[in-house]
Amino acid sequence: MVNRKMQKTFSIGLTAAMALTLAACGNSNNNSNNNSGGDNAAPKSTNSAAEATKDSGKKVTITFQNIYPDPATPAYKMIRELVGEYEKENPNIHIELDTLNTDQQKVKLKTQAASKEVPDITIVNPAAQMKPFVDAGLFAPLNDMLEQNGLKDTYQTGLLDYYSFNNNVYALPDGNNIEVVYYNKELFEQAGIANPPTTFEEMLKDVKILKEKGITPLAIGEKDSWTGSFLFMNILLRTNGGPGFLQEVLDGKKTFEDPAFVEAVDAFQQLVQAGAFPDGATSIDANAGGNIFKTGKAAMWSIGSWETGAIDASSVAGKVGAFQFPTVNGKGDPNEFMLAPGSAFAISANSEHLQETKDFLNFFASNYPKKQFELKNAVGLGQKVDGDLKAAGYSDLAINIAGLFNEVKGGDLAFDNTMNPATAQVHLSSIQNLFVQKVDSAAVGKEHQTAFEANK
Repeated sequence: MVNRKMQKTFSIGLTAAMALTLAACGNSNNNSNNNSGGDNAAPKSTNSAAEATKDSGKKVTITFQNIYPDPATPAYKMIRELVGEYEKENPNIHIELDTLNTDQQKVKLKTQAASKEVPDITIVNPAAQMKPFVDAGLFAPLNDMLEQNGLKDTYQTGLLDYYSFNNNVYALPDGNNIEVVYYNKELFEQAGIANPPTTFEEMLKDVKILKEKGITPLAIGEKDSWTGSFLFMNILLRTNGGPGFLQEVLDGKKTFEDPAFVEAVDAFQQLVQAGAFPDGATSIDANAGGNIFKTGKAAMWSIGSWETGAIDASSVAGKVGAFQFPTVNGKGDPNEFMLAPGSAFAISANSEHLQETKDFLNFFASNYPKKQFELKNAVGLGQKVDGDLKAAGYSDLAINIAGLFNEVKGGDLAFDNTMNPATAQVHLSSIQNLFVQKVDSAAVGKEHQTAFEANK
């Protein structure tokens, strides 16, 4: 259902929700004005180094590692359009795109970091995931760049804290999202399901009905193991009765053998055993998993709100709604969400063209929100965007998702944005294994606790 109060203006923020979760981070997805809606004029960047490069005739190549590999998505178009505009304005500077999917990029960056050969611009995730790179001195502080032309003020209040250490900002986020469950209304109707589930028990019942009709109930691509973890953590958010489980583990108030964690593993395994996911889910990457839903072959997809624009650009556009993850065993508040401060753009401290790279990233970040709005991909941005979604031609789905942001009461960050990398890797592998075999849930909790204690 369209949220009417979001039809007039668009200025999404998760400030209150983020305030509730900052402790867990451990500070811790252009050109002329868009006439289709809103005053999204971006601040001009000062290309001092680019101008000097142009005057000298020197050729500079900046490598931009990114995670926008799918040509069907607005994000893919966005990065290429902004790069094209910059290169046109600065003919002596070439932006070389190194485009990977999320897990490929994570693996490649770790290899590059080990040899201190981080690309000029790379992608990093917030809080605990980026801390080892910062501690190793691999990223350049961006405070000076953020002060240029008011760029810092374009970000939602408090968002940059997830990417800050010792009063320095080391990366600029591409979004600020919540996890929702998208559902295909036509497939629900074909299966005789009138409404999306509001309880986990109803979700399991719907899974079985859809399975009997030959419809994949829940799309996923678990070859990229963060996808299963993201879904699992939403279940844990419910079984724990609210946010803060991981923080309580860190504080020594709970362990992974707590009943709430074991109950979440039980519930997750119920989904697996009911046949909720595609066959061979662990051999399907995240993009291919998403395409199962976007091509109309799956009824539901539990993922971040960043996918709204891509869904609206797919073959199921106009057929999709979204709902909050349901309660589990009567526990949890549907208006508490998994919060997803976005992946972010960081600059190598060892870049041979540090100032030119900062100038380009300033241009990119300054024009990013306007370009995303233009491509109807502005729902879930981390930067402030003012505009009339309906007048700009945004879908009912996008307006619906924007309305859900207004309902956020709080939530949790992803496991791998909260725990140290070694513990997070055990977690990701452990959840991935649940897709392959049924495991004693208490043993899963013990495995997590052992890893946590070994890596304190």
